[in-house]
Amino acid sequence: MTEKGFSVTEYANHGACDTRSHFPRNGPEGFVYSPAMLGGPHILIVDDHREIRDLVSRALTKEGFRVSVAADGRAMRKVLANGRIDLILLDLMLPGEDGLSLCRTLRAESNIPIIMLTAKGEEVDRVIGLEIGADDYLPKPFGSRELVARIRAVLRRAQDNLARPDIDRRPKRYRFDRWRLDTGARELLGEDGVTVALSTGEYDLLIALVERPQRVLSRDQLLDLARGRAANPLDRSIDTQVSRLRKKLELDPSDPKIIKTVWGGGYIFTPEVSQE
Repeated sequence: MTEKGFSVTEYANHGACDTRSHFPRNGPEGFVYSPAMLGGPHILIVDDHREIRDLVSRALTKEGFRVSVAADGRAMRKVLANGRIDLILLDLMLPGEDGLSLCRTLRAESNIPIIMLTAKGEEVDRVIGLEIGADDYLPKPFGSRELVARIRAVLRRAQDNLARPDIDRRPKRYRFDRWRLDTGARELLGEDGVTVALSTGEYDLLIALVERPQRVLSRDQLLDLARGRAANPLDRSIDTQVSRLRKKLELDPSDPKIIKTVWGGGYIFTPEVSQE
């Protein structure tokens, strides 16, 4: 690793450093590296390549993050059961249960931000990851600076609502169609009282929509409202986020009634929204 960053693929192929001083070779798969002096966000790296886990851990620790690692889904669950995790770096290609399956399960159970890591770099893999609940993706090889920037952007999005000056004036609950959105608990509840898990991106997009019902909003407007400073002018993830929300909100996602597409314009949130 240099000042200019590192290449994960190059590191894994050539064994760029000795990991013995950082992680014990025969240590537990869920080994936690979190010096007492560090109080930053807690990141969980789930990757079956020990060298990559070690390299990324070093880079993140240097930036002030606390780091835990896991080689597979089983080890990941052990780490999650033993402490609070603020963000998960989840490799797509894992032995046993793969990253996409783990991402789907995680999103059904929690709102922990997830960044998918994939060596394939193909659009279909990125789209699938976003569709099942990932908040961002990063194709391998990647540099340390880009990785840290993406982690901070996703964490910032997750905390953005708490930092907004108008948060105290936001209603605690919104009601629309068959749903209730509790902004205090950041929960979406159906008419049967069952909670539907939302990713950070899905929650931010839904807030943007329910606060502006029956208005046509362009993709650029929604991107800005949902992602704020983390928005990228080339980002096309709004369509993916809308698709994911439809699967959770609509009776028939193929014929949406709540979030309708306005061809050439963007999207419109059609229900009447009441506040509590």
